[in-house]
Amino acid sequence: MSPAREEILGKVRTALHRSPDSPVPAVPPAARVRPRAAGPAGAETEVLLAEIERLAGKTRRLASRDDLGAALAELIAAEEVRKATVWATPDLLAWEVPATLRARGVELVSPQADKRLVAQCDLGITGVDLALPETGTLVLRSSPERPRVVSLLPRVHLAILRPAALRADLHQVFSEVKADGSFVLITGPSRTSDIELTLTIGVHGPKSLHVWVVEA
Repeated sequence: MSPAREEILGKVRTALHRSPDSPVPAVPPAARVRPRAAGPAGAETEVLLAEIERLAGKTRRLASRDDLGAALAELIAAEEVRKATVWATPDLLAWEVPATLRARGVELVSPQADKRLVAQCDLGITGVDLALPETGTLVLRSSPERPRVVSLLPRVHLAILRPAALRADLHQVFSEVKADGSFVLITGPSRTSDIELTLTIGVHGPKSLHVWVVEA
């Protein structure tokens, strides 16, 4: 151990009134945080969407596939979407998301296309595997069929989920994804601060995050 490191650790031990052979003290009960318990699905959905709104995300609760189609039409117009890329997952196909985009004149780019082509898209649409209401965090598993670039490169990210994706606590999320090769945790739009602490949205990811919950 270097003399400088030993000096620093010695000062820490002195401040804590400990010696190198002192036993490790037990963790006090007040330091243990119990896992968060889930509430009713409706209340958990409200907590999730409220947290996302606090993070500058935009949210909607949709009762049916018909509502989803109307919401997509509004989003296309509001964000001036001309080109989009979409995960080819069962839910998004069942909700006819690609067909709705085509019907509105939006050009579709394969999610497996070159990253430069995906980055040129106005909109990337994904599902959501898991979501944490307490922090407004979305968890997206990654695979060749569900590439991460769809949520990271287009200037607008739309994430669509069902209430079944809600999880009460982070330990549940990690227990479910620990066997996955990779996954993405998303908490609000991309944020970057320079050395002067000037906050900029969208430098290293989407400028706009939309999260919709389809309840039917």
